[in-house]
Amino acid sequence: MASDVPQGVPRIMRLIEHLKGLGLSNRQARDAMASGKVAVAGIPTRDGGRTVEVSKVTYRPNAPRVTVGRDLLIIWRDKHMAVVYKPSGMLSVPAPRRRETNVLAEAGKALGSCYAVHRLDEGTSGLMMVARSERCQMEIKSLLEAHRIERRYLALIKGKLPKTPWRIESSFVRNRGDGKRGSMEDAEGGRRACTHFQSLERLGRYTLVGAQLETGRTHQVRIHLAEAGCPVLGDRLYGGHSVARLAPRLALHATLLALRHPITGESLRFEAPLADDLETMRREVLARITPPKRDA
Repeated sequence: MASDVPQGVPRIMRLIEHLKGLGLSNRQARDAMASGKVAVAGIPTRDGGRTVEVSKVTYRPNAPRVTVGRDLLIIWRDKHMAVVYKPSGMLSVPAPRRRETNVLAEAGKALGSCYAVHRLDEGTSGLMMVARSERCQMEIKSLLEAHRIERRYLALIKGKLPKTPWRIESSFVRNRGDGKRGSMEDAEGGRRACTHFQSLERLGRYTLVGAQLETGRTHQVRIHLAEAGCPVLGDRLYGGHSVARLAPRLALHATLLALRHPITGESLRFEAPLADDLETMRREVLARITPPKRDA
């Protein structure tokens, strides 16, 4: 049967409808998504309601079973390094006096020895690198220090920000006067922090924002947005209790990593669509603010 989609134009539809078009029943499709056998842009998802580009969807009925949204996922690996997908709620590295598992421990089960090169906050989901040798660890850290690794985030924030791209640059200190990290100009020991932002979608009194790191300071995106008066939803530390109540977790997602492999020189690029729980939140907010269609 001929397609009614013009050649070269991506086919866009709800994921569940695409899976049913492949011959799966509604129950089979949901079981496949829940067990990690359906991926969008290489990232397993159980959100059948999301709108997807069909060419980016893969269905692998024999893929290893994983619990989407809970298990650490190995997205790519070679003998030097790996890129993983961290679920929200998992620590990046071991923490004192805490017994929960962490990215290094979980990655080590599949890969052997792993070494930290950067971290994601516990509440943040998305893409993260680990090194598989001390040599690669040092090489990746050198790339990070030289700002030669592209890192982008998606955040759901309270408030409205300019439609045109903008940047925030400040000097970070460990204690800005209230016991928290933050900006303080001309402070001794301050470290330059720069983030580039772009408003991607207005959602009533909220906004979906893209953030690209120029530097990589601890809590950088969260601090810059909070200090701009637009904290990340769910951020108790920098947004306070009223903002923390607006989301069940920190609404921050590491969506892109791009770099030249520090050992082989290969060009690497990885993208992770908005996490299932944040995508569901986005759609629910959008549904509340979108007027119902009237019959013609």
